[in-house]
Amino acid sequence: MKNILKITIALAFLFTLSSCWLDKTKPNYQYMPDMYKSVGYDTYSENPNFSDGRTSQPPVEGTVSRGKVPYDYPDTQEGYDDALLNLKNPLEVNEANLANGQAMYTIYCISCHGASGAGDGELVKRDKYLGVPNYKDRPITEGSIYHVIMHGRNLMGSHSGQLTAKERWQVTMYVQQLRDELLK
Repeated sequence: MKNILKITIALAFLFTLSSCWLDKTKPNYQYMPDMYKSVGYDTYSENPNFSDGRTSQPPVEGTVSRGKVPYDYPDTQEGYDDALLNLKNPLEVNEANLANGQAMYTIYCISCHGASGAGDGELVKRDKYLGVPNYKDRPITEGSIYHVIMHGRNLMGSHSGQLTAKERWQVTMYVQQLRDELLK
């Protein structure tokens, strides 16, 4: 009995050891090959998994992409006027929000609008852009500031790709503070 056990252990050890030197160029067997190598479809190719046969599917109606915040004011004069009157900042005015708003303003806005918001940034001084408005010259509200950051206006382009929704509101908060200082 002891000899059979010893022979079995020795054979198992030799079998295990011999598997290290087997030919590695042959593929192993796969239990579910589709799980290892998924079927890929080209972007505009025919796809049998969908009723319309398209691989690229639009987002489901009524859903919002991850990380996006819906903005219901269109990029029109009517949208601007509506935002001017009705859009309100959802963030609390506090030191943290104002500090981050100032940091974002310094990065994205100061080169045109200037440190005080008087429209005298470095690009204006070098005659790269002309007619950058002074914050005290216009009837602006938190809604109109946010709308302009979101969509842009006249020569100013949209900054919605550079700033998150929260950062846009923080910049709005800081611009309002600059405007209040200019009006004093």
